[in-house]
Amino acid sequence: MTVLLREAVGERLRRARTAQSRTLRDVSRAARVSLGYLSEVERGRKEASSELLASICDALDLPLPELLVTVAGDLDETMVVPSGVDRAAEMDGDRLVPSLIGTELTETELAQQQLAGAEAGSDAEPRACADRLQPMLSQRISAPVRKPGGVVVAA
Repeated sequence: MTVLLREAVGERLRRARTAQSRTLRDVSRAARVSLGYLSEVERGRKEASSELLASICDALDLPLPELLVTVAGDLDETMVVPSGVDRAAEMDGDRLVPSLIGTELTETELAQQQLAGAEAGSDAEPRACADRLQPMLSQRISAPVRKPGGVVVAA
């Protein structure tokens, strides 16, 4: 299940307010926000603007950067692996390890293996497969030429 940012922010704001034993009314007055809107923000129903969020954080004596870092940590913890996938993907340098894509060979990898086999022997099928991988465009297209009638054609 995906957690929305507004829900995570709202949950943290509510925790901060209840940890201080303050009421919605008290915080809404201090932040100059309507009680109903503050309640909607805390429940994750409304997306708070940056100005509104700063005002609520000031009312709670909670630094905005601290709130954002805490929410980011909460979101990292709640990220789940989609069903059907055994585990999350891992990075190997700048490449994605095939934990999400499986270990099946792609058509390109199969063609490369067949090409390597063809170079070692004289098998014609791998060569045909490798030829399909070559670029389709074998000649350069020149710049358009304007004909006297005002029609542009490729030369």
